[in-house]
Amino acid sequence: MTDKGIAAELGHRIKSLRLRKNVTQQQLAEATSLSLNSIKSLESGRGKLTTLIAVLRELGVLHDLDNFIPEPGISPLQLARMRGKKRQRASGRHQTSKEDIGW
Repeated sequence: MTDKGIAAELGHRIKSLRLRKNVTQQQLAEATSLSLNSIKSLESGRGKLTTLIAVLRELGVLHDLDNFIPEPGISPLQLARMRGKKRQRASGRHQTSKEDIGW
């Protein structure tokens, strides 16, 4: 699926969720302190990430973000090498493609 196709699908799902909760675009805009145009853009697949977060929070599904992008785990070998240090940056040695991360 293309990036535009994924964005359109996300917008469609947001719209479906809003309709299932019987909330108008105007009501959602007011509840999130966003403009009506921001809500319309999001539902058409052209919204901003901050708009998406605000809408997911208002519709009560922000907690599902873990299903969307799970918290990455650390392998025992990486943990032993790091000795409790939190990783600060990527090495750039291995180029990750979109296919490697599931996109």
